Parts: sequence; C-alpha cells; structure tokens
Amino acid sequence: MNYTLSDKEKNQRLVWSITRSVLETDSYKHKRQGKKSKSHWNLFTSILGLFVFATKILGLFQKGKSNVFNISINQHRLAFPDLPAAFDGFKILHLSDLHIDAVEGLDNAIIERIKKVDFNLCVLTGDYRKESSGVFTHILSPIEKISKQIQSEFGPLAILGNHDTYLMANYEEESGMRLLINEKVELKRGEDKIIVSGTDDPFSFYTSACLMAFTPEKAFKIAMVHTSELADIAAENDYNLYLCGHTHGGQICLPGGKALISHQTDGNKHVKGFWQLDKMIGYTSVGCGVSGVPLRFNCMPEITVFELVKEQS
Repeated sequence: MNYTLSDKEKNQRLVWSITRSVLETDSYKHKRQGKKSKSHWNLFTSILGLFVFATKILGLFQKGKSNVFNISINQHRLAFPDLPAAFDGFKILHLSDLHIDAVEGLDNAIIERIKKVDFNLCVLTGDYRKESSGVFTHILSPIEKISKQIQSEFGPLAILGNHDTYLMANYEEESGMRLLINEKVELKRGEDKIIVSGTDDPFSFYTSACLMAFTPEKAFKIAMVHTSELADIAAENDYNLYLCGHTHGGQICLPGGKALISHQTDGNKHVKGFWQLDKMIGYTSVGCGVSGVPLRFNCMPEITVFELVKEQS
C-alpha cells in the first residue's frame, strides 16, 4: 500500500525540518518540561568504557555480545471491544531501537527472525543508528534490506527517535517506509478503518507540533511514539494502543531483569513490556539492537507481534 502526503502535510514537514535542524545543533534536549543539558553524556560514555573493560577482565564480554544476537520473537494477543470487525485477527510487527550499525551482522539476525512471523503491518518506533549525531547514510543499505522483508498488506510505518536525524526524511522512498512525522494515516479494509498516529521524538526534540499527530476522532487508534512520554496525551484522545521503545528494557540488567539505567523518568512501569493508562494499553519494546555498549545482560532483544482480536460481548 502506498501512502501519499497531502499538500498540508508537505508544508508541515517543511516547517518541521527547519525546526528540527536547529534543535539538532543545540546542546540541550528539548522536552515537554523544558530544556535539559546534554553535558552529562560524556561522563556516561566514560563509565560505559570502564564497564566494557570490566566485562573483558571478568570474561563476560563475549557472553554479553552473543546475547545481542539472541533476539526473541514475542507474540501477544490483544482483545478490544471496539476493534472494527474487518480487522479481527490483524497482526502488527513492532520493531524498535535497531541501532543497526552498532554490531556487524545485526541486520541479518533481525531479518532471520522476521522471516519466521506473519503480519499485516510493520511499525518501527525509532533509533536506527548507533550515534545520535554525525553521518547516517551508512545505515541506509541495511535499513533497505530490512524494509524488503517487512512489506505486507500495508506498507511499513516508521517514526524517528532521539538517535535519528531529520535528514532521514529525504530518503523515505529509498527506505521503503512511510515516516509519520506528527502525522496520522488511515488503514482501511472495506468500510472499516483504524488510525495510526506517529510523532517526532519527544525525548530530545519535543515541540508542540508532536501533539498534531493525535486526533480526537472516534475510531480505533494506535499511537507510535519513541518514548512513553506522550502516553497521557494519547489516552486523553482515547487511543487504544500505544507502542514505544527507547529504554532497551535497560539492556544491562540485574538477574531477574531489573534495569540499572533506562534513560526515562516517567516511572518504572514504562521501562519494558505492557502497561496501561486509563483504557489504553501501552507496550514498551526492549528493542532489537544495542546502544552505548555492544552487550546485553539479563535482557534479551526482541521483535514483537501483536494480534488484535475483537472482544466478544
């Protein structure tokens, strides 16, 4: 299925790209509650370097690296009373936080998992490269490889994360994915439809334009956001399902899966897996890839398939 931009959306994209280009050169994260300095990042990367050194000394480095390729296929069935009848059994593949250049061969590992599942729509919730600035064109080829595997009844929908640049929007056609940049699309089967809304990243690049993606229209609605930070807005607009990532589930966790660091501040309940806000179901993916260090402990990467079914009264 091809998605086309309206003239209004093209104009909105132009304004967005100018704004985002300025934000990307700033030394602050732009969040709903205001600016936040990025200056602590250098200290954090130094700590990560010490951690990697320690894993090598303790003989744990190879184990942590092999865990990166141990991608789980997690399948869930979700029942909704207001799901349109034509979408009963509709399957959504959720990919998040690929950081596809962090570890060589990760793209092939992801593709092998995708080949094992059936789905009607693939959604990608941001963070396609390792670094959060600098060059990005080297990830276009592996992203295109993955894109060829996720073409289905409806074309794949993607959003940007805090590691992504606005320039990726210039390669939308080459990637084979429709970016939702504070936009929404309707997926139709006959007379029935569902609405999918996608925002720009609210972790580092929040602007009030993010709110344009959410519609009060009465329909079955799915929100794609890089983080859980806009869950309250989606719930207020009666969204049914909220899909996000960003946290990696902690990536480096204690035995039992407790995250040491999640880079989010809106509660431990949003670190990974299912959560709920009012009537809206939320899901935070632990992601496919890695960031900071090429390791995972006690938190395996995942691809997730949600089967939507109509709840019988």
